[in-house]
Amino acid sequence: MTTLPTTRTGGNEQIQQRRRWEPFSEFNQLTERLSRMLEEQASEFPQMATREGFVPMVDVEETDDAYVLDLELPGVKKEDINIEIQGKRLMVSGERKEEDRSGILRRRGRTWGRFSYEMTFPGEVDEDNVEATLEDGVLHLRVPKSTKAKGRHIEVK
Repeated sequence: MTTLPTTRTGGNEQIQQRRRWEPFSEFNQLTERLSRMLEEQASEFPQMATREGFVPMVDVEETDDAYVLDLELPGVKKEDINIEIQGKRLMVSGERKEEDRSGILRRRGRTWGRFSYEMTFPGEVDEDNVEATLEDGVLHLRVPKSTKAKGRHIEVK
């Protein structure tokens, strides 16, 4: 309980009034502050599901000659995926369409709607030779490094 000092009217005495402690009020204030902080830093914290859709889970691997990406897109058809590359920037977007249902949906655990994923490669890439395949709900992208970006060993004579 929290006590608040107040002055009694017409006198010099002070009395203590008791106010009921509300722990959930403090909890709600904390969660509101955390939500505001996360919204402000949304680009720093990728989210699986957002109001606008979702960001797919991705593995990015760098080999000697390429960048290899695997994006989890279960239920997405290849005609619903858009892949663009401009310079060192890759953009993958599309939509996972909701299935028509004949019964009553009792629980929703899967995400539907638009998705997008963007990344900037650390080095130059060969835009003309990017390969993309969709198999078992995984979009596999192979983005070759540019021959300009490859280093070469120089032997000292």
